[in-house]
Amino acid sequence: MSRWILPVWSTLVFVFLFLPIVVIIIYSFNVGRLLVSWDHFGFDSFTAIVTKPAIRDAVLVSVRTGLMAAVLATFLGTLAGIAMARNPGKWVYWFLGILLLIAVTPEIVDAVALLPWMVFLGQDAGMSVFNDGSVRLVIGQSLFSIAIVSYIVRARLVGLDESLEEASADLYAPPLRTFLKVTLPLAMPAVLAGFLLSFTLGLDNTVVSAFVQVSGTTPWPVYVLSALRSGLRPEIAAVSTIMLVLTLASLALVAFVLKRAGDSASDIARTMGGG
Repeated sequence: MSRWILPVWSTLVFVFLFLPIVVIIIYSFNVGRLLVSWDHFGFDSFTAIVTKPAIRDAVLVSVRTGLMAAVLATFLGTLAGIAMARNPGKWVYWFLGILLLIAVTPEIVDAVALLPWMVFLGQDAGMSVFNDGSVRLVIGQSLFSIAIVSYIVRARLVGLDESLEEASADLYAPPLRTFLKVTLPLAMPAVLAGFLLSFTLGLDNTVVSAFVQVSGTTPWPVYVLSALRSGLRPEIAAVSTIMLVLTLASLALVAFVLKRAGDSASDIARTMGGG
C-alpha cells in the first residue's frame, strides 16, 4: 500500500501547486472585462502588450532593467566566482558567508534598506544618477543575482582541472591572456547560465522594485500589484503568460548550454543550484 500512497500524494501536491498557473494561462484567452468573469475565447488580451501604452511601457521597463541587471550581476559574479575557485584561502569562507547572507536576507529587508540609501545618495549626496528609476531598479535587482552567479561560476571551476591554465603560464602567456583564452572559456557555460538565471530573477522582482522605482519607470510586477486595486483584467494574465514562457525558455536555454558543455543531468542540477 505504501508503494502507491507516496506517488499519489506527491502528484496531488504538485497539482495543487501548479493548477493556479494553468488556470491563469487558460483565462489569458478570456475576452471580457474582468479576469474571473469568463466571456468568450479569443486572443485580444495578448495584443494589449502592443496596444496599451501603460502595459507596453511596464513590460519594456522590466525587460530593459532585467537585462542590465543581468549584465552587471554576471560581470561581478563571474569575477567573484573565479577568484574563489582559483585563489582559495580563509577569505573564501568569509566571502561565501557574505554571499549566503545576501541570498537569505528577506527581500523586504533589502527594500527597506535600499530606499533611504538611494534617497540619500540622490538627494543629500548630490549624485543625481541615483534619482534615475532605471539605475535604482538595476542595482536593486542585481544584488541577489550577484550571489547566484558567484555560486554557479565557482561551482563549475572548482570541479575543473587547472592544468590548462598552468600550461598556458608555462608557455609564457600573460595572466590576462590566460584568463581570456583559458579560464573564461572554461567558465563560459556557467557564466551564460548565471546571466540567464539573473535575467529571469530580475523579471519577477516585486518587493525591491516596488520600493526603489520612481514615476515613469514602473516594472511589470509592480504594475500588476497596483492593478489589484481595480480588479485583474485578462490582459494581465496574457502578459503574465508571455513572461512565463520567456522564463521557461531562458531556463531551457540554461540547461541546453550546460548540456552542450558536457555536463550530465546531475551536474546541471548542481550548477543551477550553485552546488
